[in-house]
Amino acid sequence: MSHELPPTIDPAAASRWQRAVPAASPWLHEEVARRMQERLDWIVKPPRSWCHWEPVRGGLQAHGLLRQRYPKAACQVAESTPAHESAARAQLGERWWQPARWSDAGTRFGMPAPASVDMLWANMALHHCPDPQALIGRWHQALSVDGYVMFSCLGPDTLRELHALYARLGWPAPGQSFTDMHDWGDMLVHAGFSEPVMDMEHITLTFATPERLLQELRELGRNLHPQRFAALRGRRWQQALHDALREQLAGPDGQLSLTFEIVYGHAYKPQPRVRLESHSAVSLDDMRSMLRQPRNAGLR
Repeated sequence: MSHELPPTIDPAAASRWQRAVPAASPWLHEEVARRMQERLDWIVKPPRSWCHWEPVRGGLQAHGLLRQRYPKAACQVAESTPAHESAARAQLGERWWQPARWSDAGTRFGMPAPASVDMLWANMALHHCPDPQALIGRWHQALSVDGYVMFSCLGPDTLRELHALYARLGWPAPGQSFTDMHDWGDMLVHAGFSEPVMDMEHITLTFATPERLLQELRELGRNLHPQRFAALRGRRWQQALHDALREQLAGPDGQLSLTFEIVYGHAYKPQPRVRLESHSAVSLDDMRSMLRQPRNAGLR
């Protein structure tokens, strides 16, 4: 595994997109979140507390599904920008008349404290991050011992038709490369997680017109490739793109098709391991963690 994965994200462009991203959840993100929450059926022990990582883009409808699944669990909503936190508070915060506002199962906002949650839910966030290893490390820090992360992201087969079209026309890549699920598993282990389970599926979306296809892509993200075209495109180029999309992506029914590879993963935060030497030092927090009961929240 390369420790520089993913190698084709411009950090400055990623930061601009994160600040400018609209406060809405794309349809594809909501659908992936719905499918991912079905995988929670595999988990035996429900979390007492959980963190929803960037729900405004990851899935506001999915937040409701998770609250229904775990009505007695406290929820921490973590957004990385003030604008998104404000949107999350407006859409997900309890009103004064709702009982959850006054109970331990209410919704709180802000980044989770270390070792404060049993589950961290992160839908469709990793593939836009310029330093995913650091982000996975933050998730590991937020989880309590025996807690687990559930995440999804785009995989390398995503938009393969569009990448092939741009290559045939001699244009720079239309988007960054996406990381393979096996590399995500390696990064989880590198961050200190154990028992990573990865799987993937392909989702094909169809569009009636090039305009509708491009609108969907703009809602999903931006081209973060460092070698992306650096100037503005003109109307002639836009027309050439529309013509190429109609010619090369249309099926027998005239619909334009794009493939999205969806990667799902989850992993546990294990008991801390102490390397024994002639003289070993163990922190009080680690000792307390090691003396707790072994994990009983595994798969069915």
